[in-house]
Amino acid sequence: MPKQNRHDQAEIWSADQFEQVMGELSPKMRSLFSICYYTGCRVSEARQLRAEDVVGNTLVLRKATTKTKRTRAVPIHPKLRAVLEAAELPSRGYLFPGRDGQGPITRQACDAALRKACDLLGLRGYSTHSNRRTWATRLDKAGVRLKAIQDLGGWSSMAALQRYLDVSEEEKVDAIAQL
Repeated sequence: MPKQNRHDQAEIWSADQFEQVMGELSPKMRSLFSICYYTGCRVSEARQLRAEDVVGNTLVLRKATTKTKRTRAVPIHPKLRAVLEAAELPSRGYLFPGRDGQGPITRQACDAALRKACDLLGLRGYSTHSNRRTWATRLDKAGVRLKAIQDLGGWSSMAALQRYLDVSEEEKVDAIAQL
């Protein structure tokens, strides 16, 4: 069931929808949500990233900022690299500083920016978590081993990961046709 009034699961982006939404965001927000989209991280993890967490071609999500309290490293996709370079993010401190400059941008500011872009485009059922669900589902459909998805995305268990994966009605019909 799609998300309604911030309840239930977030919708999964089509490639076109994601690009349309990114086109409505500021370079800073485009970078933040691209990190979520291309790494599968949570918005709360992305917003707390620091410049020193970008290590060569890897993005390091520190245990202090992850839900599972485990550090993980995710390779940087070439498209993400291009978005980050175009954004002119800070070279030290938080990549996404808040208004006061003392801490990271708030989760509420991220959510508001995404909701505004979705509203402008008439998209319903999407949230900051759409990036994480899209990432996991796309990797699953591409045949990536579930253990790799679990490790890269930082899920504590396979059961937790499987709640994120979307299965279409067509896939269910195709599965039964295999019998």
